[in-house]
Amino acid sequence: MSVLADFERVDSDSGGAVLRFTGNLSLASLGDLPDRLDRVDGQVARIDLSQVARIDTVGAWVIHRFARDREAAVEGLQPASRHLFDQVVAAEHPIELPPKPESPFVHLLAEIGDAVFTAMHTLYGLLGFMGATVIAFWNVATHPRRFRFHATVHRFEVVGVSALGIIGLMSFLIGVVIAQQGAVQLRQFGAEVYTINLVGRITLRELGVLMTAIMVAGRSGSAFAAQIGTMKLTEEIDAMRTIGVSPMEALVVPRTIAVVTMLPLLGFYSALIGIIGGGLLCWVQLGIPPITFVQRIREVVPLDDLWVGLIKAPVFGAIIAIAGCFQGMQVEGDAEQVGRRTTTAVVQAIFLVIVLDAFFAVFFSQIGWI
Repeated sequence: MSVLADFERVDSDSGGAVLRFTGNLSLASLGDLPDRLDRVDGQVARIDLSQVARIDTVGAWVIHRFARDREAAVEGLQPASRHLFDQVVAAEHPIELPPKPESPFVHLLAEIGDAVFTAMHTLYGLLGFMGATVIAFWNVATHPRRFRFHATVHRFEVVGVSALGIIGLMSFLIGVVIAQQGAVQLRQFGAEVYTINLVGRITLRELGVLMTAIMVAGRSGSAFAAQIGTMKLTEEIDAMRTIGVSPMEALVVPRTIAVVTMLPLLGFYSALIGIIGGGLLCWVQLGIPPITFVQRIREVVPLDDLWVGLIKAPVFGAIIAIAGCFQGMQVEGDAEQVGRRTTTAVVQAIFLVIVLDAFFAVFFSQIGWI
């Protein structure tokens, strides 16, 4: 039979009162004991549990909570009950409540703020890296023995020669698509012959160098970030600094020279292949023979379009190389950073290339090169 828990208050001459509990301090026998304990007035110095027959975790928690709030000492427990009581006391720890969810508007503003801060911080670092690259070029120019000829030639092959196949295929298909779409739209006005103007001018002036820059950013810019990032993880760059070799001169300068030199050539090559693709479609679909196509190209495409593409290409190349090398130098921690920085390098390079292309379009329009 379960004996209900009860207590009596005994005043002590030493100050404070003693609460003596009897019965079973278990869940089934507590009854209204917690409510009666809350109504106890005055100071309680000690809690006597020597006459308690049984105690469980719920009873131990009720006694511990009361003793904690009144700063009273608990005594009289049997060894087994004392062990249980000590376990309950040790298990007490504050629980952090989950934060109140933010409103969607505040959350959106926070994300926008974080994105702006990250963009400004990245731009600041990229500008600093550009300055370091210029200094490295100056050091190599004033000390020609530091120039790594073989590494630069190897980058020429990787960036330029190895990319001819994929860039040629891409440019050919883009030329075909431009010619086909242009012919479909111009046929409504009986002006299919102006498809030649469209293909010639847009490939030489814009798409040739732009699509080449995007392809090189995805192909070579990502490779630069991954290679340099891996060297950072394996501490090869720290070893280079230890032996007195500048990583900027040994790694960044050859890659930048290769991309800046090869991108104008690849852009011109891309434009030619795009014109060939457009000319082939004009021959098949519009019945314009290649001789007529070439003659029309020479008549309607000004030389300024070629110069526009060739002027933009080295700038795009410098942006791609610096963005890839910069992100590679930022790798720290683990291998996951290599993949993250490689992705960032490609996105950053393509974004900056498109922004600069828009700037060049406005600039050349203002000076009359349209």
